[in-house]
Amino acid sequence: MSEVTVTLETAKTLGLNEEEFELIQKYMGRIPNFTELSIYSVMWSEHASYKNSITWLKTLPREGGCLLTGAGDENAGLVDIGNNLACAFKIESHNHPCAVEPYQGAATGVGGINRDIFTMGARPIAQLNSLRFGDIKNPRTQWLLKGVVKGIGDYGNSFGVPVLGGEVFFDNSFTTNPLVNAMSVGIMEKGKMISAIAKGKGNPVYIVGSSTGKDGIHGATFASADITEDSADDIPSIQVGDPFQEKLLLEASLELMDTGAVVGMQDMGAAGIICSTSEMSEKGNSGMIIDLSKVPLRQQNMEAWEILLSESQERMLVVVEKGKEKIVEKVFDKWDLNCKQIGEVIDEDMLYFHYKGKLVAQVKASTLVLGGGAPVYEREYIAPQYFNEIKTVNPNDIEEPENLKDVADFIIQHPNIASKKWVYEQYDTMVRTNNITTNKPSDAGVINVKGTNTALAVTTDCNSRYVKANPEIGAMIAVAEAARNVACTGARPLAITNCLNFGSPYNPEAYWQFVMAIKGMGAACRKFDTPVTGGNVSFYNQTTINNITGPVFPTPTIGMLGIIEDKSLHTGLCFCKKGDLIFHIGKVRNDINSSEYLYSYHGIKNSPPPYFDLDEAYNLNNLLLQLSGANLIRSLHDVSDGGLYVTLVESAIPKNLGFDITTAAEVRKDVFLFGEAQNRVIASVSPDKEQDFIDMMIENDFPFSLLGHVTKGEIRIDDISFGFIRDIKEKYETALEKCLE
Repeated sequence: MSEVTVTLETAKTLGLNEEEFELIQKYMGRIPNFTELSIYSVMWSEHASYKNSITWLKTLPREGGCLLTGAGDENAGLVDIGNNLACAFKIESHNHPCAVEPYQGAATGVGGINRDIFTMGARPIAQLNSLRFGDIKNPRTQWLLKGVVKGIGDYGNSFGVPVLGGEVFFDNSFTTNPLVNAMSVGIMEKGKMISAIAKGKGNPVYIVGSSTGKDGIHGATFASADITEDSADDIPSIQVGDPFQEKLLLEASLELMDTGAVVGMQDMGAAGIICSTSEMSEKGNSGMIIDLSKVPLRQQNMEAWEILLSESQERMLVVVEKGKEKIVEKVFDKWDLNCKQIGEVIDEDMLYFHYKGKLVAQVKASTLVLGGGAPVYEREYIAPQYFNEIKTVNPNDIEEPENLKDVADFIIQHPNIASKKWVYEQYDTMVRTNNITTNKPSDAGVINVKGTNTALAVTTDCNSRYVKANPEIGAMIAVAEAARNVACTGARPLAITNCLNFGSPYNPEAYWQFVMAIKGMGAACRKFDTPVTGGNVSFYNQTTINNITGPVFPTPTIGMLGIIEDKSLHTGLCFCKKGDLIFHIGKVRNDINSSEYLYSYHGIKNSPPPYFDLDEAYNLNNLLLQLSGANLIRSLHDVSDGGLYVTLVESAIPKNLGFDITTAAEVRKDVFLFGEAQNRVIASVSPDKEQDFIDMMIENDFPFSLLGHVTKGEIRIDDISFGFIRDIKEKYETALEKCLE
């Protein structure tokens, strides 16, 4: 055993509290050695154990629909998509690593989420991301943005999976602590999933993939603490990725799946070897004997605890059926990857770790993991003071700008609204030739399921400002907007994954935001029958501005999956032909709360979320699917950030068409154009289908109105020219890049 003297102070240094240190001693019947204490430190960190969140996570709907595996069952959620196929998908955060080393932080986030998918036996076919940064004019923000985007692009492009969609949002609350959420989607044959389990006494345990180094040690602990001025000192905790090794590991893993030699397999993500060995053992009611001396290393003089906790990338743990070792070794030899037996499965709830002939640690697997012996806390929560001060903004109390064309120019060039072309052009969107939205832009990314008549629609959505204003309603809106974006493509929503980004759970006001968001998300998911398949919780996201520290805007990012049963009915967002009619689906409301217009143009920061009704959102989704299924519309695009004007411009840009509309008399023009009241969609309709469209709208008893028509290229509002689409397009597509010059 290690000779380092362990005390309470040692435990606190590793992120454990006094209560947890005492519980460890109770489980072990003695004081742990340093290696054992380090094991508990990473496994009981929030990042690995969900000790401060699991109580509330269990209230989310985790069954129903087409779900094959639920939240926490496997490395990722699995959904039945018909044709004897299943889709694995998941989203996770890499916020803290990106805050101190954006390039590698983002790159390894992409690598890790893709491994979660192919470890189950699914081939990744699409990636998405959701990014949050501080003021774009801030040099640090620009450094973070450029590093993160390049990290995502370099790793994903080299690995060979297209980026189908995402979002980028800027606000001062993310100045110190950016949010970097990565999502991966994969397809596999139904019934061929590889489970993350260890069972069968005597079955050999292999480590496969890259060699192990000192990168990533105590990364899970690092991710479970606030970002501070000293966080740069934790750069050794950040992993270093190699996408080419990951590509080899992908192909080897999928080939291995067909051999029938695998009992279980798990990615080595947070906490490395100890996480994989403990979680797989606990799931199989087994244990393991592991010899750390046999782990392939790329650095000399590594200690046992460093090998055990390293988060070096592109590695997996595989339990093999005894007698089939040569089959497995042959596969990895073909792909020139490490494949070393480091232990075997035992019929005992114990993990024994040896190093150079000595027993260096022994811990019960069941005491380490979520649902086993890991502590579970219910934290105090209370509504923040600001929440009690939020008041609905009456547009009539705000002076209406004299020149709305100037407002339109301001909004269309705002970093939160302007095209993210500078970002997505650094991503490969064409690799594997499955991306349907390359030539037909849509509200969600759409990917072809080859060999079938179906396609998948995927999106990431969350308006952090709405959630800050009211976490419960804001989280509902996030789910509803994701469902609406999916439905606007003609796809039926199936399930969600989530990435829950919040402040410290020890801050009652930040924890209140988390609890309320969970309540809102649960209500919306139950309404749309989109069970939660998994994801992750990222606490301790704090930003310091002028020596004042507070949580970032709460951001429960929703990753949603939908299916288009007949891909010939895929609906895009762009206007298609001059003379087509433009309809507004939904009710016009006198509402500018939490809009970009109110927040950024007028500088009013404290207003409620925009109008939203959950039943209405659900009915709208059903209506959109009927319209697409009946082939009655040319395009659908939801009204969201920036309001109606931005929606119309985004529909006009792809084919360089314009629009001529008349505003509603019941509200002011600025409210009509830039308000963000929810549950609204813009549809373009061919004149020859106008009556059928109107009949279906009346049949569904859903409010709608005729706005105007598509023009050749000019934009006219109430007979006033707002310019030509070619000029507006140039401003929209170059605004972000100009901010970075």
